[in-house]
Amino acid sequence: MTSLAAQPVAPAIALTIAGSEATGGAGAQADLKTFQELGVFGIANLTCIVSFDPQDNWNHRFMPVDQKVIAEQLEATTSAYGAEALDTVKIGMLGSPATISTVESALKGGQFANVVLDPVLICKGQEPGHALDTDQALKAQILPLATFVTPNHFEAESLSGLEIADVEGLKAAAIRIHELSGAAVLAKGGVRLEGLDAVDVYYDGETLEVLAAPKVGEVAVSGAGCSLAAAITAELAKGASPLGAARTAKAFVTAGITARVSSNAPFDALWQGGAR
Repeated sequence: MTSLAAQPVAPAIALTIAGSEATGGAGAQADLKTFQELGVFGIANLTCIVSFDPQDNWNHRFMPVDQKVIAEQLEATTSAYGAEALDTVKIGMLGSPATISTVESALKGGQFANVVLDPVLICKGQEPGHALDTDQALKAQILPLATFVTPNHFEAESLSGLEIADVEGLKAAAIRIHELSGAAVLAKGGVRLEGLDAVDVYYDGETLEVLAAPKVGEVAVSGAGCSLAAAITAELAKGASPLGAARTAKAFVTAGITARVSSNAPFDALWQGGAR
C-alpha cells in the first residue's frame, strides 16, 4: 500500500504566451510538449493562430486572438496559481503591437521572476509595415523586461545591429544584446554558420560560453528555436541557473533534431521526445 508520505512532489509550473501553430511543430504546441518532457506543468495562453499555407510556398496564415481574450487568459492564469507557484514565463510569437502592449502590462505586474523571450521578429505572410511595427514594439516594450533572450541568427543581427558571419560575430552580438537588455543571452548560430558544429553563444554579463554540438543535417528544423527557449524556461522553473538551463536545453534540442519528424512540408519538425 502506498502511504501519503510517498506521494510525489508537485511539479514546477511554467507559462508560455505564444501562438498556436497548426502542424504541431512549433509555437505553443512545441512549448507544452517540451515542458511535459522536462517534468514541468505547462500552461499556454494563446496570442494568435498560425497555419502554413501549402498553396503559397508554405508561408504563414496569421490570425490574431482578440486582445480582450488574451488579457482574460492572462488574468485567469496568474490568478489561479499566484506568484509563488508561477514565476516563470516564456514569450513566443506575439504578432502585433496591440498584443505586445497587452503582454507588457501583464509582465509589469511583477509576478514573473524569469521572463524568457524568444524574439520572433518576422512572420512570413504579414504585411511588411505591420511586421516592422511589431518588431519595433517588441524591442522597445518586451526586450527590457526579459531576463533571458534566445535570438536566432537573423534575430541576433536585428537586435544587435551587427552582421554575424562566424562564431566571433555571434559572440559580439550576444554581448551587445546583453548590454541592451540586461538579460542573459543565448544567441543561436545553429546550421547557419559554417563548420561541422551547430554553435550557440551564451553570455550573461560575466560568463561567455560557446555551446557546440555536431550538426544534424544542414537545414533548420521546425520547432527547434521554440523548444530551446521552452527547455530553458522549464529548467529555470525548476531552479536551474541560466547557464545550466542553456546547457540542458542545447542537449535537449540536439536530441530532438536527431529524432526529427518528417512531413509533406518542406521542413521537418523537432521531436521533443528525442532525448528519451
